[in-house]
Amino acid sequence: MKALLAAIGAAGIVLGIGTASVRAATPVSSSAADVTVVLVHGAFADSSSWDGVVKLLLRDHVKVVAVAVPLRSLAIDATSVTDLLKSIPGDVVLVGHSYGGQVITAAGSGNLHVKGLVYVDGLAPDTGESAADISDHFPGATLGPALAPPVSLSDGGKDLYIKQDRLPDQFAADVPLEKAQAMAVSQRPVTDAALHDKLQGTPAWKSAPSWFIYGSLDKNIVPRAQDFMAKRARSRSTVVVPGGSHVVMISHPDAVTKVIEDAVHAAHP
Repeated sequence: MKALLAAIGAAGIVLGIGTASVRAATPVSSSAADVTVVLVHGAFADSSSWDGVVKLLLRDHVKVVAVAVPLRSLAIDATSVTDLLKSIPGDVVLVGHSYGGQVITAAGSGNLHVKGLVYVDGLAPDTGESAADISDHFPGATLGPALAPPVSLSDGGKDLYIKQDRLPDQFAADVPLEKAQAMAVSQRPVTDAALHDKLQGTPAWKSAPSWFIYGSLDKNIVPRAQDFMAKRARSRSTVVVPGGSHVVMISHPDAVTKVIEDAVHAAHP
């Protein structure tokens, strides 16, 4: 925690800050074609949240896998990703949305095949930090009051959901209302424990290059926190989507795909 407070005051460098624009597809080189993009969804979501991005990556002949994360604990979720990585030949670029950013930060640690990390409205904790810790140090998020009463589990844990009538505004304010309402009904719970689990070991962003993209109106992880994490990780490029919500991969798949493909090309220039 002291390290986090010290880092808040430290000067960071973001090499590229911009706004989302219409995507221009870049042909995938033969070497970049050997890279597999692994998409990791966040809390309250599932792998279908990447559908728009997957469509564009496939159109550009980028190999991609969208992972189904259990959302039970950071250790369980990270292990599910590391197990999958063992089955993928060649190099990978890990992409994490929201809590999925925390998962790729753990799962990519020490893996020499991880050539890039892309954080989409994502958490990039340091050793000993949890999602709750980051939220505490950068107040302003309104997720807490939007949560439904916890669901008690037989193992003593608690599952968390966002209130269905609150999810469209809290989570997906720039997504068409009908789609956001469907997301509210089909949301997947995350355990309360997962959001309080602290990162163990060295974060992957200390050894692998990172890219960040987030919405300027994210209500789950405030932009100030995301800017701090991007600077701390020495992000190669940080894109801020004007008016973007917490799910810019759904509302702005072109912009998110562009950042991912930048990371793929950097893996094998």
